[in-house]
Order: sequence, then C-alpha cells, then structure tokens
Amino acid sequence: MCGVTGLFSTGSNPQIDLQIRRMSDTISYRGPDGDGFWVNTEKNIALGHRRLAILDLSEEGKQPMLSPSGRYVMSYNGEIYNYLTLKTDLETKGYEFRGHSDTEILLAAFETYGIKQTLEKLSGMFAIILWDRHTNTVTLIRDFLGKKPLYVGWAGKDLLVSSELKAFHTHPHFQAEINQDHLALYFRYGCVPAPHSIFKNVYQLLPGSLMNIPLKNMHAGQILLPLIEHYWDASQIIRDRSAQRLQPREEKETIDAFETLLSTCVSERMISDVPLGAFLSGGIDSSAIVALMQKQSTKPIKTYSVGFDVEGFNEAEFAKQIAHHLGTDHHELYLSSQDALDIIPSLPNIYDEPFADISQIPTYLVCKFAKEHVTVALSGDGGDELLGGYRRHFMVPPMWNKIKYCPHALRSLLSGTIGLIGSDTWNRVGAGRHPHLADSMEKLAGLMRQKDSAGVYDYLLGFWENPYAIVPDARPIDLSFKAINVEGLSFAEDMMMKDTLSYLPNDILQKGDRASMAVSLEARAPLLDRRLFEYAWTLPEYFKIRDGQGKWILREVLARHVPRDLWERPKRGFSPPLGVWLKGELREWAEHLLSKSALDSAGLNSTLIRKTWDDHCAERRNHSVRLWTVLMFQAWRDKY
Repeated sequence: MCGVTGLFSTGSNPQIDLQIRRMSDTISYRGPDGDGFWVNTEKNIALGHRRLAILDLSEEGKQPMLSPSGRYVMSYNGEIYNYLTLKTDLETKGYEFRGHSDTEILLAAFETYGIKQTLEKLSGMFAIILWDRHTNTVTLIRDFLGKKPLYVGWAGKDLLVSSELKAFHTHPHFQAEINQDHLALYFRYGCVPAPHSIFKNVYQLLPGSLMNIPLKNMHAGQILLPLIEHYWDASQIIRDRSAQRLQPREEKETIDAFETLLSTCVSERMISDVPLGAFLSGGIDSSAIVALMQKQSTKPIKTYSVGFDVEGFNEAEFAKQIAHHLGTDHHELYLSSQDALDIIPSLPNIYDEPFADISQIPTYLVCKFAKEHVTVALSGDGGDELLGGYRRHFMVPPMWNKIKYCPHALRSLLSGTIGLIGSDTWNRVGAGRHPHLADSMEKLAGLMRQKDSAGVYDYLLGFWENPYAIVPDARPIDLSFKAINVEGLSFAEDMMMKDTLSYLPNDILQKGDRASMAVSLEARAPLLDRRLFEYAWTLPEYFKIRDGQGKWILREVLARHVPRDLWERPKRGFSPPLGVWLKGELREWAEHLLSKSALDSAGLNSTLIRKTWDDHCAERRNHSVRLWTVLMFQAWRDKY
C-alpha cells in the first residue's frame, strides 16, 4: 500500500523535480518506508511514489519501476492478490524476475498481454499511473470496485495526479476553487461522488475505469471526463448473469462453493512479509472473515475491536465472545467522548475533502489501534452491498410494495399532513415506547412523497433531502449510476447494485482508505474480490435475503464456524453516539462552526441550518447526521 503522484506538463516546467517531491511529501504517511521518483525534464514528466513495504521489502520492490524492456514506467498503489499465478505464467514465457514484488510482475504482464488484457486477469486493489514511453501516453487505472482512490486535475498548464487531493495544494498554480454543484452533492450524500471532486477542474476516476491521456494532444484546462472508460463494468456483469440467477440452486452445494471461493480470497490476502491481523466488530462480515483466517492459520490471528462507553453503542462485547470462541489474539479499545474530541481537529486533514460518515471517527481509531501491532489488517467491508445486508435492502421493499398502491397524490397529501404535526406533538405521542417518534414519522413522510422505487432509494441514501436549500448557488447535475437500469432486478437487488456503484466506493471505501492510510496501515477486504462479486451475482436473491434478513449465504458459512447465538442479533452500524456528544462535550465546538456568521461566510443557508441545530439541542429531533455534514464541511473549509 502506498501513495502515488504524477505531474505531466503541457509546457515547460523547470521546477518539475521539486514539485513532484513536494506532492509526494504531503502524503508521506501513505508510504513511510521510503520514496522514489522518476523525472524526465526533457518531456516535463515526473512520477512520485511513497512506499509502505508489504511484499518484497528489499530495494527490488522500490517504485517508480520500469518494465523489463523499459517501455513503461509505473507508480502504483495497492496489491495484486493473484500475482503468484501471473508470475508462474510469465515465467513459462521466459521472464526472469529480480525480486518477488507484485509490481515487477504487473509491469511484465502489461508488456506481455497489453493493459486491458492484463486487467482482465487481475484480482486486487490498485490505483496506477502508467507512463508509456513509446506513445507518450499516460494511463490512469482504478481497481474494479474502487478500493483505492485516484484524482486527476489541472494546475495551470500542468496535469496533476495523486492518491489524495492534498498533494494538489503544493502546486503554485493550483486553484482550490469549490465547485458549488458538487458541494450540493456532498450535502446530499455526505461525500462527493466520483467522477467529481469538491474542486473545479479536478476529477476522480470511477471504479473499474481507466483514462488514456495522450499528452501531445492535450491543452491546459481540458475537460477530462470524456477520457474515462470502463474496462470492467459492475452493472454489465450483473446484466450478463441475469439468466444464471433464474436457475434453481442446491443449497449445500452453493454454500460450499461460496465458502471455498471466499476462503481463497481470504488466503490470498493473508500473504504478507509484515505482521498481519484483522478488524473484528462482532458482526456477520468481520466474524466470517476472521473465522476463515483462523481456520487457515497455525497461530492465533490478531484481532481488533473498539467500543463506546455509551449504552446501546457497544459491540466490543460481542466481538470479544467471538474472538474467544475462535481462539484469536484479541485486543479491544473503549472510546470516550474525549477520544472523539481529540481526533476531530485532524479529520479534515485525514479525509482530504468534505466527508461526513460519522463512523469515520471509530474507523480511524481502530486503524490506529491495530497499527500498534500490525501493518496489514483484513476487514469485512463489502458484505452488505454484495449480499443485501443493509436494512434498506430487506426492510424497505416489503413496506414500499404496500405504500406504492396508494395513489401518489394521496400519499403526498398524507405526507404533508404528517409534516404539519409538530415534532413536540409526535414525541409526546411516542413518549415511553418511542421517545423520538418525530424522527420516524419524518422518515415515513419522506417515503410517502416518493413517486417510485428510484426516488425511495435516493431518499434513503440522502442526508439533506433538498441540498439546494443549503447551497443556494448550486445547480443539479446528473449522476450516471442513477440512470443505470438492469431488467429483471427486484427493488432490493437494484439497491444493492447502486450501492456497489456509488455508496460503496464513495463512502465506505473512501472512509476505510483514508483512515487506514493516515496511520500507514494496509486494509484488505476479501469480500470485495471481483471474482466473489461476479459469483454472487449468479445467485438468486433468496441466497442473499431470506426471512427478513440479509446476507443469508454468509450467515450459513459463519454458522459452520461460530455458534449462531454469538452473532444472531439486530444489525448495528459502526457509529459513535454523536447525537449525545453534540449536545454535550462537542457542543461548544459545534456552536462555533454553526454560528450565523460562520455559515454566512461559507455561503450556506444559515437560517435553515440554525433551525436544525436548535431543534437538535432542544431534543425535538435527532439531526446529528445532517448537522455532521455541515460541521465536517466547515472544519474542512477552515483547513483548505
């Protein structure tokens, strides 16, 4: 795991050597084990690399690295998990390798098979900057499901590429101008979805995509979005497997096949030349990963979990029980509101652009905790999107199937009626059994307002239902994943697909990448293997959602290793008690960022936000997740 940088000038740049070093230095934590640079002053091209040594700790694994013939120069972040299979095949073709890094093998594969043909063979996570010295073309590549980030954009006449946006700020001609349209997207989703970024003229590569940039045909400031093309398309994979999902399956045989493939994905991710462990939350996904790791290990796996000192927000106790059953070397850390206070000032720097998933705090802290003992940690990321694990997947479709038969005009009327009844009234009605009934009624009213299932999904995913009321100068823009339609999918399957295309890479994986890299820890996710994704989408929905629960097949695998009574319980998110903290220890900090003057200076709707804050403090509503989007933007804006 590493940090990559690139600088490609469309004109003369006598400072290119200095600038690429400055860019790399800003993300040194992504690779504290060394740096490397390749600079061609004649062509005004430079690649930088910060190394976190995981495989082949010798100098033979150092980057940027040249391919065997010298045609390609590459700066690469990630891991190719099936590199040994590729190596065997390349050795039969006469290749002799100096070291045993996957970087060297990947470059040889590009020369032997070509870029797209090589990508078809890979299992891994990666962000790649590849310079072709024969064609004077730079190729940028992001992995299949978007585990690793890659940004590209303009700074004057120079094209900049980096794992993180903060590297762009070192360039003297970079204009850090906020794109108001993208800011509205942030307030809608709590993150800026690819291919956009928070800044004008800066883009993210989409998962499973590449960008070929012929420098001789480029001009400064050119729009880059048309250059993005998919080499692997998750929605097309789902479409191509529609016939297989209609075929009947024998349950035991299917569970066996799924477990075998998942075990292979786990085994490949356990290959490391540095200490390795795993995150263990006590939930289905991480417990299954740890169980399969421990089965394949001759010694106790190191496992890590965090808990909170607030009732109802602690899963560490469940993780401890599972760890004891599996016999892992378990470590747990209990967090307080003071731990949150201590890390909050660092969040804008860690997450690099506005980001508001409230579990970013415990995610960072568990990564920091694990890094005290290991350099690689396996996680359970990806199970919810792959196998229908979110509540919206298995709870909302039955509800919507009843609501939708009521005419939309009548639903809208009922929704408005619910809204006319004040929060205080709803909370009095729910006193005792449901003290925050107003929150639930608002959610119901929002669902009833939607015209169709696409609207329901977007509503459930959103933070502020109308972000354009927050950012008055913004204009709506289309997001490509919303327009994707695969015939024959159920409502639940459609949500799972769209979660994979957007929520997973833009929220879940961004959160994990920034948190782990901030402490120089490599996080690996077996459930995000593209082979597992392709197999899972051959399965009928009942292998994923059954009896009002998601992840049926993964539950059956886990039950073979851990008794059900240790993990069968309602799903909890990995979130801190933010609503409590905002009214207590964090109130002074929040009040400063949410003051009318601070909001007005940022160009936000201070009247609406202040009312939301007042309702939260008065305990009329729990607006913590909405307020967090504003707080994280304001804190980020103060930094950048």
